[in-house]
Amino acid sequence: MKQLFLLRHGEAGFSQGSDFQRQLTKKGRDSLDRMGKSLETTLKSVDLMYCSAARRTVETAELIEKYIHIKDRIFTMDIYEGNVGSMISLLENTAPDVENCLFIGHNPTISLLLSHISNENYIGLQPGMMAVIDLQVPEWKMLGLGTGTLKEIIQ
Repeated sequence: MKQLFLLRHGEAGFSQGSDFQRQLTKKGRDSLDRMGKSLETTLKSVDLMYCSAARRTVETAELIEKYIHIKDRIFTMDIYEGNVGSMISLLENTAPDVENCLFIGHNPTISLLLSHISNENYIGLQPGMMAVIDLQVPEWKMLGLGTGTLKEIIQ
């Protein structure tokens, strides 16, 4: 069974620069470190990570990668600028041999993606929260509305 891990970036502060340049706060880093430590015993590796190219998501990915081996990574502006439709398209083009995928993005899109795939009521993922979804389809190209089951929320 394929799995999708949706992670909203850790808590970020406000800076003098653009939204794209916002950095994680100490609280955000500490929270992600705690999550990483708890994940390293249950999630040894991830086949593929899609990550927004924004600074706070890249920093989130770097922290998580201290605890989980990530075999392949794709950093893209599409996640920063996109909507649910473009996120689904990105995931649909995932190679068939990828069994699990970590997707690091932003709200509201990441929470809307969770609701769409799981066909659940809207769950607003807070900074640093991860949703684990078991997919009910054999191939990523079949991903869509209600094709996954929300297994758990990790914080």
